[in-house]
Amino acid sequence: MWFFKRIDKTNQQIESFFDTVDQALLVFKQGVKNYLYSETGAFNDNLASITKLESDAELMRREIESGLYSRTSYIRMRGDVMRLLERMGHIVDLLNDNLYQFDIERPYIPAELNADIQQLTELSTQAVETTIPAAKAYFRSPEGITEKIHRVYFYKREADKQAKLLKRKVFHEMDSLKLSEKFHLRYFALHIEELSRASEKVADQLSVMSVKRTY
Repeated sequence: MWFFKRIDKTNQQIESFFDTVDQALLVFKQGVKNYLYSETGAFNDNLASITKLESDAELMRREIESGLYSRTSYIRMRGDVMRLLERMGHIVDLLNDNLYQFDIERPYIPAELNADIQQLTELSTQAVETTIPAAKAYFRSPEGITEKIHRVYFYKREADKQAKLLKRKVFHEMDSLKLSEKFHLRYFALHIEELSRASEKVADQLSVMSVKRTY
């Protein structure tokens, strides 16, 4: 009974870690929206929230990784689980860093681009969101991973398309912008798009882990 309680505790910690990643995604999305619509007070609250979530996620990840070394039940998959946690933790780092870039650099974003930026943010974060049920499935019912990770690749492709549309619009249609402003907008689009690329790496890792668990 004691052995299974220890396994359950580790699984609960991993679930809490994934839930923290999910919360960071929600804060990031809200933060981008608040920046676009000049909701300064709410945006500052988002910055404070995402800083705490990043710190919480890092502490959780280190605690889980430390615990994995004392649990023989994880000995065969310890390395893969640690890589998965690192990649998910990296996403939280990206969310925090990217939101703070808005605060530090204060990019000028014309109002007519708000919907395009929000759409790119939505698609990129959805790519990450769909990694969470897939990651949880690895510990609950690994046979269900494959059908879940195809959604990650779908949203990643859609984010790529939206990013191209946004950048094309900026460089081909917005003649009133300075070239430096166009480059700045491209830079921020790339950073938001980077989230979907990070989600693809998580999906690739889960795919490998799923195959290993079948043998």
